[in-house]
Amino acid sequence: MSGHSKWHNIQKTKGAQDAKRAAAFTKISKEMIVAVKEGGGVADPAYNSRLATVIAKAKAANMPNDNIKRVLDKAASAGQGDAYESITYEGHGPSGVSVIVETMTDNRNRTAGNVRHHFDKYGGSLGTNGCVSWMFDKKGVIVINNEDEELEEDAVMMDALDSGAADFEAEEGCFTVYTDPADFNDVFKTLEEKGYKFDSAQIEMVPQNYQKLEKQEDIDNMEKMIDIFEEDDDVQNVWHNWDQE
Repeated sequence: MSGHSKWHNIQKTKGAQDAKRAAAFTKISKEMIVAVKEGGGVADPAYNSRLATVIAKAKAANMPNDNIKRVLDKAASAGQGDAYESITYEGHGPSGVSVIVETMTDNRNRTAGNVRHHFDKYGGSLGTNGCVSWMFDKKGVIVINNEDEELEEDAVMMDALDSGAADFEAEEGCFTVYTDPADFNDVFKTLEEKGYKFDSAQIEMVPQNYQKLEKQEDIDNMEKMIDIFEEDDDVQNVWHNWDQE
């Protein structure tokens, strides 16, 4: 899932949205299975903080509760998730845009080759670990839906800060709540209990600064690069500092 900001971009067809939603559910399911595995086989989010974080992401993506339960039942089975490992790649897109690609794979050679190919194909380059991550901060990011503009900014801000949020930002059609990663689960749970609806909720790599692209060719290539990464089954998240406004 691509960078946190600019939630109300060009609307795509329902078919494309449904396909993207199905792909997102598949990737979230994989994250849940690995979270259970790395949590010692514990499939209860009350005792597995990483799993709780992934379930929050699933709920914000409108993943049905039945789907979540099925994945957790599967994850509790012995040996599930053993083949997967998490690998993060860093590099540059067109005109030096910073890009972080988080993957979960059962074949690191395949994934490394594909990631390098995706960078190269659209005018970017794969870099070394640490080459761009220092320009990002890891934060919990919760995007509250306000498309109908019925929510009052001051009230939402107070609820967020009282819940333990570190920062708050109002955007057109939504509010973005930032947390320390350690506080993410508690803040999400509190806001959920208050009845808020979410566009997204997850731990993200948030850019310290954004970079604009001036050439249309660079813009087109950056869009294609993000798309091809997101379509890759091994890629879980793509973070970048491209200013898309």
